[in-house]
Amino acid sequence: MQGDDAELTAAVRAAQDGDETAFRTVYRSVHPRLLGYVRTLVGEPDAEDITSEAWLQIARDLGRFSGDADRFRGWAARIARNRALDHIRMRGRRPAIGGDETELEGRPADADTADQALEALGTDRTLGLIARLPQDQAEAVVLRVVLGLDAKSAAAVLGKRPGAVRTAAHRGLRRLADLLGGAGGGDAAVLDGVPAQRESHSGTAGAAGVTDSRTRTQKDM
Repeated sequence: MQGDDAELTAAVRAAQDGDETAFRTVYRSVHPRLLGYVRTLVGEPDAEDITSEAWLQIARDLGRFSGDADRFRGWAARIARNRALDHIRMRGRRPAIGGDETELEGRPADADTADQALEALGTDRTLGLIARLPQDQAEAVVLRVVLGLDAKSAAAVLGKRPGAVRTAAHRGLRRLADLLGGAGGGDAAVLDGVPAQRESHSGTAGAAGVTDSRTRTQKDM
């Protein structure tokens, strides 16, 4: 377990024992990325409120959680996603899903560019471009790149197969490269030439407060 993950795991366990300082540590570590995920689902105006509601549920149900940092991020993402979908249903709106995902399930991605996406851009600009992707791709990219989940954990959040999530994330990142190219540029080249099936996650400190930076090998990849 990497240092950042070990610290988050320890903080989660201390928070479960009632340590308020530890809970604040958990919140500061996870909240900016969780907020970015909710923004891809509901847009900017409602994201803060929905993420706050998710944290109320996280705090309430924390005692029933079991697992390490990766499992906590996935658990928090599922709670936030359910809150966002409830909000969408109440407003009579549905997320715009791009394409038929059944075609993705049997097709592995030919490369994993997740570690490159946030290196190419500042966090705010990245999230703005990700929000322009088809919804299935946007969710896959944010879960994998911003929240740092592996394909298996992201699939559990979305109720999909890991292969479908890997391919949706890959397609989304390639679309992101196209958007960068259309914007003029030079950053798009950073998304090319990544070795096949290399698993890595990287975050960039930016205005949105995303600060995690790590490289890990996932067994399920």
